[in-house]
Amino acid sequence: MGLADLREILLFSFTMGSLSHFKIRALFVCLIFGSGYGFYLPGSYPHKYAVGDTLSVKVNSLTSIDTEIPYSYYSLPFCKPPEGVKDSRENLGELLMGDRIENSPYRFKTYKNETEIFLCKTSPLSADEFKLMKKRIDEMYQVNLILDNLPAIRYTKKDDFFLRWTGYPLGIKVQDSYYLFNHLKFTVLLHKYEETNVARVMGSGADVEVIPTGVGSDEPGYMVVGFEVVPCNFPHDIGSINDNLKMHEKYPSRISCDPTTVSMPIRENQPVAFTYEVQFVESDIKWPSRWDAYLKMEGAKVHWFSILNSLMVITFLAGIVLVIFLRTVRRDLTRYEELDKEAQAQMNEELSGWKLVVGDVFRAPSHSSLLCVMVGDGVQILGMAVVTILFAALGFMSPASRGTLLTGMLIFYMILGIAAGYVAVRLWRTIGCGDPKGWVGICWKAACFFPGISFLILTFLNFLLWGSHSTGAIPFSLFVVLILLWFCISVPLTLVGGYFGAKAPHIEYPVRTNQIPREIPPQRYPSWLLVMGAGTLPFGTLFIELFFIMSSIWMGRVYYVFGFLLIVLVLLVAVCAEVSLVLTYMQLCVEDWKWWWKSFFASGSVALYIFFYSINYLIFDLKSLSGPVSATLYLGYSLFMVLAIMLATGTVGFISSFWFVHYLFSSVKLD
Repeated sequence: MGLADLREILLFSFTMGSLSHFKIRALFVCLIFGSGYGFYLPGSYPHKYAVGDTLSVKVNSLTSIDTEIPYSYYSLPFCKPPEGVKDSRENLGELLMGDRIENSPYRFKTYKNETEIFLCKTSPLSADEFKLMKKRIDEMYQVNLILDNLPAIRYTKKDDFFLRWTGYPLGIKVQDSYYLFNHLKFTVLLHKYEETNVARVMGSGADVEVIPTGVGSDEPGYMVVGFEVVPCNFPHDIGSINDNLKMHEKYPSRISCDPTTVSMPIRENQPVAFTYEVQFVESDIKWPSRWDAYLKMEGAKVHWFSILNSLMVITFLAGIVLVIFLRTVRRDLTRYEELDKEAQAQMNEELSGWKLVVGDVFRAPSHSSLLCVMVGDGVQILGMAVVTILFAALGFMSPASRGTLLTGMLIFYMILGIAAGYVAVRLWRTIGCGDPKGWVGICWKAACFFPGISFLILTFLNFLLWGSHSTGAIPFSLFVVLILLWFCISVPLTLVGGYFGAKAPHIEYPVRTNQIPREIPPQRYPSWLLVMGAGTLPFGTLFIELFFIMSSIWMGRVYYVFGFLLIVLVLLVAVCAEVSLVLTYMQLCVEDWKWWWKSFFASGSVALYIFFYSINYLIFDLKSLSGPVSATLYLGYSLFMVLAIMLATGTVGFISSFWFVHYLFSSVKLD
């Protein structure tokens, strides 16, 4: 059974509204054996088009890997639909991503091939329009078209391989002349509609609809399973175009589309004519598999073996560290407990080590409230990441439903405010030996710490985008919505979690803390140097996957190997816990009882290396990134990402170290 067939079975099963044991097993088969790729459920229902039905093309924002600043399609002098420009309904994630989907004048008739279709003749290009058009071509902007929720895809041949691209370039510069792609050759792939004899309720956003059964089942119908475009530059004879020639009428002369040649540059004070042609091809691609062409990442084998090699090496190293560590601790505990009291006292006088800091190991750290807040926020971020990646790996966040990944992250983050409040307050009470005083303040700090920093970063970046008139700028109304979600949902849920944390019993320490702190002996090497170096091992688990994620975000490539990402995340959590455990044990062995913050940053320091990697990626992989605004946007978003990773990984290290220290000193017989 192929992946396409399995997806059809699951699609049918979810339509019926029940999950049997077979379907659950099928989901996990797809997750484990699907070459690491995330299984996906198509995000909209299969729309049936009869012969002659109208197909409308939509346009998304113009995008560029050279600037990373999206602009509206109609910010350039393109042809506008006769009914006027209308925005499509978009979800929260689409708006945050800078998508602006609008209608376009491109119209097709299902299964009706058409050539030499006239679109419009623009007004003569003004000096500002001509300058802007040249600038956008220099910045390598791409035009993104959408048909039946499928982005237009373009194929280019390099050597013996075909490369896939979404969208097409606005134009090209040859020597000192600028050429605009003014003729588009569309190919629409159709598949015969297959009736399943059941009513289906599927979709997302504006596409939610009930598809009845038995209605029009005798009429031949087709589903759109592919949308390809070939851009061309054709020398239109502007003078021969009659002013009475209307949109979608036949162009007066023959048009030949040759994507390898350009012949008509744009000039100031001269109009531009746009035309197109469309061809329909019946395809064997089934509707559940129509996104496969977009989700196939280049170099899949290299990706697989690189990730597998990284996982094996890191797992091997972590296993060695864990075995040595457990054997050492077990030997120390066994030797210590086998001695009688007199020998233990003598041993304590003669030897140094973790046994001598028993009266200080649970002494409250400096800035304890900040530590509680950061651990609470880290639990919230880590929980959001795990749940989001798990849902994406199981296919519930399909790329066909634009923005659902980001929307889901926001929803999960807000819901997990309960966990943030609970953990922060319970840790606060544990450090305070059960005193619940001040738990409301801890909740407010946990609810505002990470969102507040993120809000400041995004507001600063948003002002840059507003100044550039980019569609990537968050509208003011959306800002208000985000603030309302923050204070009306996230903050109350954090307070609810804090309430339960205040009512829950605090964790009791197994030993008493001395009133006078023990002096820490001078260290041969600065302990913080070792803490900062500890992040290299967790970084080794994800740096290969990080390259693909960065390429997806900044190079416009599709990332959908969430199966791999889920495995890497689990391994990262394990390595962060082990690294922090080892470092905490080493620190206690040299009688340094200030382990709280160091256990947090031992694993959280991986964020430092990720930030260095981001700078390296900017210098060597985004060499074409132009302008200080684009570089500032990149560094700002990287800082936001690094902060979230530091809180999540640091929390893993701290919780594992806290558990270890509590278990270690609970296992020692003390007077």
